Amino acid sequence: MQRRNLLKTIGMAVGGYSVSASASGFSLAPKRILRIAHLTDIHVQPHLWAAKGFEKCLHHLQNLEVKPDLILNTGDSVMGSSGISREKAAREWALYHRVLGSENSIPMVSCIGNHDIWCPPTGSFSEGKKWAMDESGTAGSYRSFDKNGWHIILLDSIHCRPEGTGYYARLDEAQMDWLKKDLNNTPSHTPVLVASHIPILSASVFFDGDNLKDNQWVVPGSWMHTDSAQILGLFNRHDNVKLAVSGHIHLLDRVVYNNVTYCCNGAVSGNYWMGKYKQTSPGYAIIDLFEDGSFSNQYINYH
Repeated sequence: MQRRNLLKTIGMAVGGYSVSASASGFSLAPKRILRIAHLTDIHVQPHLWAAKGFEKCLHHLQNLEVKPDLILNTGDSVMGSSGISREKAAREWALYHRVLGSENSIPMVSCIGNHDIWCPPTGSFSEGKKWAMDESGTAGSYRSFDKNGWHIILLDSIHCRPEGTGYYARLDEAQMDWLKKDLNNTPSHTPVLVASHIPILSASVFFDGDNLKDNQWVVPGSWMHTDSAQILGLFNRHDNVKLAVSGHIHLLDRVVYNNVTYCCNGAVSGNYWMGKYKQTSPGYAIIDLFEDGSFSNQYINYH
């Protein structure tokens, strides 16, 4: 077969992908335009080698053959707890910033996690969230931006329960209205990546603890978004929503529903710095975003 006819035949076979010839052969892959390192649930604390583990993770991702363009941190940067003193919480944030400042050269954007919010029994949830926002360098608890042809949305999953204690996962009315407008204002040809701390949709939530009660599955509202049906319905009206990533559960899963892929990407801290949590090793994900709106999500064990 002549070379021209061979190229024509290959072009028909790959169904519209561009074909280029080089010394090494033919390339059928779409063009990667953004590489993201997705870190979640770092849980920095002065104990259990947490700071050294975080440092090791940062070194690992910065020494990849193709270095990430951006770090996406989906929350629980520090161990935190409503039961610790403000001074101890401040020391955890200081340690987090010390490691990040000395060991990282890649830009980072962050979501807020439940452990990031310092809220003792007599404290204010809103003030604790504001402190977490300040430490994370976010002007608002949710926002969006465009990067290399993709639209990236950072959501705020964490809201105080109506009774005033604890948290659950949802978007409040203002954030839901904002999300609807943001998606409406995003051109339909621009692919969208959504990030949240708590999963919008996940399979792992069924296995994070003993939540089978009287032969019925019980998934707490603090483990997965309580407004999942509403968010999924919104995504279903926008074909350009491609991928939603989260953490919180410390387990690894991938769920595809109505052409949107939901990835719960483990935890940098694993089982809070005690190795694996169930079957998931401490790690981070590398997300490659491509010009044609496709993507890849690969979980990497950095140990």
